Amino acid sequence: MPSWDEIIGTVDRHPNGVLDNIRGEYIRKMAKKRGRNVICYYSGWLQDPQGSPYCSLSDSDMEGFMTNIHGFDRDKGLDLILHTPGGDLAAAENLVNYLRACFGTNIIAFVPHLSMSAGTMIACSCKEIYMGRQSAIGPTDPQFGGVAAGGVIEEFNQAVKETTRLIYFTDEVDEFDAQIIGKYPPTYLGDCQKAVEASQKMVAEWLKTNMLSTCADGESKSRSIAEWLGTHANSAMHNRHITADVAEKHGLTIKRLEEDSELQDIVLTIHHAYMATFERSGAKKMIENSNGKSWIRIVS
Repeated sequence: MPSWDEIIGTVDRHPNGVLDNIRGEYIRKMAKKRGRNVICYYSGWLQDPQGSPYCSLSDSDMEGFMTNIHGFDRDKGLDLILHTPGGDLAAAENLVNYLRACFGTNIIAFVPHLSMSAGTMIACSCKEIYMGRQSAIGPTDPQFGGVAAGGVIEEFNQAVKETTRLIYFTDEVDEFDAQIIGKYPPTYLGDCQKAVEASQKMVAEWLKTNMLSTCADGESKSRSIAEWLGTHANSAMHNRHITADVAEKHGLTIKRLEEDSELQDIVLTIHHAYMATFERSGAKKMIENSNGKSWIRIVS
């Protein structure tokens, strides 16, 4: 496997299109080794400290997936390599529905580094998730304007609890708690609660109908995993990294990249090539496949 330094050295010596060639070569190698279709869904958010909205999962990504799936032999299933900060909940739901309409439940996720938030939800819809020692998924609690919906509900409920207690014992109201209660309109709180419930329901349903479909108690396990991933109190922060060991401990079906050194080399070379591409171009998001098709979002 070419290391990061070796890939960068090759690019420096032969800058014209070499990263495109490296990505294409190793994506085809993976498809040949596995006998399956391969799609890489990559975002350059780690190379974009300004936080471009084009890096997040959105409905516009459907165009890229439609482009890449066209022409596939769908009976081969799909290996989906994910590197994303997550994004729109409805877009993730629509994408999972589309992928399942194309491949059924014969979809396997690969997370070479990070697949967070809605990216974790997509991974949970798959039959299994390949991860390495360096890989992580994340909590699935939904966000509103960068604020965790579950965190809003927790803060409001805590303020109500403290206010009720204070009134009972002192007949007074704490000004700080009153401000917290007053700053959240009922409709906003309702939307937060509905978003939390919807995300957990999606994950539970996807787990039950694929990854845990053969488990005797698959339905209860699915609900338990969905609640663990989607409850803000369990993670304390939305960007918390969940390792392969922790994910497996909580019931997700995790395969280790380290158990197949050839596959590990292929997947990590693909990953390094994408990271180098984002470092050296205006690309914000790339969706590419094992047949040589590409859909790239470039922002100048």
